[in-house]
Amino acid sequence: MTDRGPRQLSVRQAYEKYLNRIRRDRADATVNTKKYNLIHFVRWCEDHEIETPDELVGWDFEDFQDHRSHLAPSTLENEIGDVKRFIEFCEDLELVEDGLHEKVAVPYASVADQVREEKLEVDEAAELLAHFRDRSNGVFGTKWHATLEVAWHTGARLGGIRALDLMHYDAEDLVLEFRHQPQTGTPLKNKFGGERDVGILPAVGEALDAYLADHRFEGTDEHGRAPLFTVRSRDARPGTTTLRNWFYQATQPCWHTDDPCPHERRREDCEWTQQNTASQCPGSTFPHAIRTGSITFHQDRGFPIEATARRVDDDIETIKRHYDQASQRDEMERRRRQSLPKLEFDPEEYING
Repeated sequence: MTDRGPRQLSVRQAYEKYLNRIRRDRADATVNTKKYNLIHFVRWCEDHEIETPDELVGWDFEDFQDHRSHLAPSTLENEIGDVKRFIEFCEDLELVEDGLHEKVAVPYASVADQVREEKLEVDEAAELLAHFRDRSNGVFGTKWHATLEVAWHTGARLGGIRALDLMHYDAEDLVLEFRHQPQTGTPLKNKFGGERDVGILPAVGEALDAYLADHRFEGTDEHGRAPLFTVRSRDARPGTTTLRNWFYQATQPCWHTDDPCPHERRREDCEWTQQNTASQCPGSTFPHAIRTGSITFHQDRGFPIEATARRVDDDIETIKRHYDQASQRDEMERRRRQSLPKLEFDPEEYING
């Protein structure tokens, strides 16, 4: 009888099995990230004629890390961390000897290297929103205005905004409902744990109401759902790329300033103002930077971090480490607003009290 035991699996076959396992309880975006991180290791093994996982030794992991050392510290940490978890999976399946994962030395990046510095600053957000809220400009309630209001005010991820249906906006109580619906194409990153109702301010509601009244295309997606934000196509729900391009367009500085373009272009004939090329504008801002700026703004205004975490669907430590990018002066101002009044001291009252 032919031995078809697990040790006969190739590195690539083990990689495919690992992806199948994590697909059971991880969002598609997470699976895709791990798929991308690990394929470099799989190809490296194949290039070095390492056919099966049990051929791997400690030196191989060090050699592979040298091969990928051109990456940014935080990127390298994530990639080698995924290799280590993949080897742990191989141990579970008895493809390699127990303890091999301990020979994968993950290069931990410093906190400074891990934090993404890109964010939409408060003054930039203020200028953009002031422009869009000016009803004389002809852009009030457009798709750019409405989505930027929601992104800045809720700190929601791109996928969460895309998942919103018309029924998820309660105009009377000013609430947006984020729901995990993977069967119909709109999962949330943290699945059912990411479901939440988020209160919004009247200004955000006014932008949404204007969008619904004047700019939204009627239609349903391929699953019969009515998206909150729509495009004029058979599937009314915008794709992730389309929605991302709206944010690139909405954050271009030439929307709201009379200053000359720093790139020596004119808005009326600049191809970067078009949806498919908006990301090429150096002055535009990508969606994650809007989320980062929003979360920092929440904290700057003294919003309780526990409430922020629930509102933006993230955990407290992640917010402290990756999103809350306050300067030392900003942190002092927070402490002063929240705590300094408690230190008010009237000597006379203390002595006579």
